[in-house]
Amino acid sequence: MIRVIVADDEPLIRAGIRMILTSARDIAVVAEAGNGKEAVEAARGHGADVVLLDIQMPVMDGLTALAELRRAAPSVRALILTTFGERENVLRAMGEGSAGFLLKDSAPDELIRAVHAAAAGHAYMSPAATRHVADSLVTHGSGPGGGAGATRTARRAEEARQRLSVLTEREREVLSLLGEGLSNADAGERIHMSEATVKTYVSRILSKLGCENRVQAALLARDAELGAGA
Repeated sequence: MIRVIVADDEPLIRAGIRMILTSARDIAVVAEAGNGKEAVEAARGHGADVVLLDIQMPVMDGLTALAELRRAAPSVRALILTTFGERENVLRAMGEGSAGFLLKDSAPDELIRAVHAAAAGHAYMSPAATRHVADSLVTHGSGPGGGAGATRTARRAEEARQRLSVLTEREREVLSLLGEGLSNADAGERIHMSEATVKTYVSRILSKLGCENRVQAALLARDAELGAGA
């Protein structure tokens, strides 16, 4: 059984997540938490495999709890639940080793897939979350500064293009679809590949680029102005 802790300050949301997760025969919700401090304490006491962490919680927010979990229970995988993708929060969560991002309005089967992936040691970035986060980072990445901001953007674009030079044309085509936030299945339909083949390409792309997850790859695609999603 995959042992899960659900941390969210809204009881109705916790109840809904619990109902979805327990519909899967191999998932058990072993504890709930209304704030990050409770989530860390529950992880210490229940031997959980995965913790679902809301970002906005009282007492201790989800990102602070993520950092605490890495120290107190390093074997626990943490999935971030969010309704937004602010630059600082995303970069901090990625730096703290989150197992991925999931939007709160994700479909029930996607929530279950995310927990399975996290428990297996994989990073999970839903296509919607990838697109949402990438759009947020691109929107807020240049910041104020006029010409200086434009210079930084141009430099980032050139650096991204140099990194992408190791890819084949087909890999660049798949990467451009990641930049649009497409799932493996949707990308396969777009370029007439099987989902399994796209998955192989994605793994190869991440390895070549030194990216840990789809979000990082999508950001490179956006920075390099690659494809229709740029």
